[in-house]
Amino acid sequence: MKKKLGLVYGGKSAEHEVSLSTARAAAQAINFDTYEVMPIYITPEGEWRTGTSLTAPVDTIEELRLDGQGSSEPDSIAQFLQLENKPDVILPLLHGTNGEDGTVQGLFEVMNIPYAGNGVLASSAGMDKVVMKQLFAQVGLAQVPYVHFIRSEWEKEEARLLDAAEQTLQYPVFVKPANLGSSVGISKADNRESLKQAIAFALKFDRKIIVEQGVTAREIEMGVLGNDEPACSVPGEIKPVAAFYDYEAKYQDGNTELVIPAHIPVDVATHMKDMAYRAFKVLDCAGLVRADFFVTESDEVLINEVNTMPGFTPTSMFPLLWQHTGVSYPELIDRLIELAIARHAEKQQIQYTMD
Repeated sequence: MKKKLGLVYGGKSAEHEVSLSTARAAAQAINFDTYEVMPIYITPEGEWRTGTSLTAPVDTIEELRLDGQGSSEPDSIAQFLQLENKPDVILPLLHGTNGEDGTVQGLFEVMNIPYAGNGVLASSAGMDKVVMKQLFAQVGLAQVPYVHFIRSEWEKEEARLLDAAEQTLQYPVFVKPANLGSSVGISKADNRESLKQAIAFALKFDRKIIVEQGVTAREIEMGVLGNDEPACSVPGEIKPVAAFYDYEAKYQDGNTELVIPAHIPVDVATHMKDMAYRAFKVLDCAGLVRADFFVTESDEVLINEVNTMPGFTPTSMFPLLWQHTGVSYPELIDRLIELAIARHAEKQQIQYTMD
């Protein structure tokens, strides 16, 4: 009998369109002989809509923007919870806030439904770049220097925070919203005035801001796949034409070069793999992450961040890393679903009474 696979995508997030692209790619690669695919679309306003089961790959993103025709069209999470025909397992393909940050993972936990990818803690800690870096520091992972603050602090103490940033860091610096991915809201600043502008821009997307030291280094990424005993992919290098790997470079201009496998010394790759494992463990990750590193001219390795729901189209770095490691895109989806079911089964051993 086919398993009912809930494909959750869209979302109330600045990364809504990225999620649609991911969902379209996944819906073209899923084995429809094994799974009955239930599309679950979350609109930019946060409404939940379920469509009739997919029986074949979709051809366009528009087909995934459910309009409610022939569907139950729930417009709230409460109605979704009351669906009689619930999925057996969920593949959440959500990026950014309200999807990658532990919120929807908490919903699936309450529903006691297996879901692919990271749990509540790993998702929320991995989404918040400040909390993530603080946890990395606890296990001794080398990182670039940084400062952080929230909107209310900036509004009250702008001059002091600028002074503190300039005392701690040297230009150029990178300013980021703490709780977004896909390089949304990120800017490079070379002086005090451009730093103020970058902070104002980042505050449009989040209440918490992180300012990181710029570093001259290669950008190397590595995929991690598994639960308690994860495996690492080959490393891959990003060579953006722009000043850094921004949103346009990732999804629009097509000029960024991806070198897989990256040409790095064996001992550097081994060290990077060890750091990826330690980052995976300290965040209590499951399923998948993409670990991002800087490698300097002296081969010093600095961890930048991990992405708990990385870009997932066939041309995204994470699937490409695994393709070069011997795992195809359809196989990767199957593996993530298997890991979700295994993790859920293990959780059922937990006792919730004092008997």
